[in-house]
Amino acid sequence: QVQLVESGGGLVQAGGSLRLSCVASGSIFRINSMGWYRQAPGKQRELVAVITAGAIMNYANSVKGRFTISRDNAKNTVYLQMNSLKPEDTAVYFCNADVTDTLLISRPYWGQGTQVIASS
Repeated sequence: QVQLVESGGGLVQAGGSLRLSCVASGSIFRINSMGWYRQAPGKQRELVAVITAGAIMNYANSVKGRFTISRDNAKNTVYLQMNSLKPEDTAVYFCNADVTDTLLISRPYWGQGTQVIASS
């Protein structure tokens, strides 16, 4: 089994910054891509940013230039630095990782989510 645990969410004024972290643990052989998704009330879950094992990054257009995704492979951790937050960034943010476990089975895993509120 593999677990993802997020931290770093909270309440911030518009224009402020937050940094999310997500640590993967368990029966990990290799972590492939890692990413962040978000879901606002009444909306579908959407991709925010993703980073591959080779550190290729991709961002949603709505966050380009404001958010930065990074990962520390030694710590099995992915980060999301969020700057210039806007009220429309308010959502529950979910960590996602495509993991190959010690049985060499690959599948996506999700964290439990962390709330981010950017107040106007």
